[in-house]
Amino acid sequence: MFFTIPTVMTWTRIIAIPLIVGVFYAPFDPGTRNLLAAVMFIVFAATDWLDGFLARRLNQTSSFGAFLDPVADKFLVCASLLVLVHLQRADVFVALIIIGREIAISALREWMAHIGAGKSVAVHMIGKVKTTVQMVAIPFLLYDGTVWGVDTGYWGRWLIWAAAVLTVWSMVYYLQKAVPEIRARVEK
Repeated sequence: MFFTIPTVMTWTRIIAIPLIVGVFYAPFDPGTRNLLAAVMFIVFAATDWLDGFLARRLNQTSSFGAFLDPVADKFLVCASLLVLVHLQRADVFVALIIIGREIAISALREWMAHIGAGKSVAVHMIGKVKTTVQMVAIPFLLYDGTVWGVDTGYWGRWLIWAAAVLTVWSMVYYLQKAVPEIRARVEK
């Protein structure tokens, strides 16, 4: 099922990356750039929930979709973090923590699946909370202004640091789940 409605929605998240980055090179005033990037991120990030919902609802789940969905999410988040570091709205250390974790846990999941122990590192609530916090922080930082009296830049910086802490916490959780499986394989 390469071109189902949910899979096409997932592809849009990947296609969105150069659009979000490109906004900051467009001949718009800074406020318009910030607004466009934040709105685009929110819309494309919302497709993550929607494509999963539609895949289940329309019975269009597929192994390709299950592979592509987290890849699209990671690309979108990592590209947005790099833009935020470039704009000096996010600390490079935060970006390294989040991007490094994404690479490490993706590799761990791949390896655990290869040895037949993929369920031991299945998505857990701490990972979902981490994702939610970073998906709120990123558009706050992209907008970097005031909305209804809320300074999104200020709260975005707090939230992205909270996401970094949750990122480390979730990585430790997944590694703890994987270690017994790894030991069992090594001792055989």
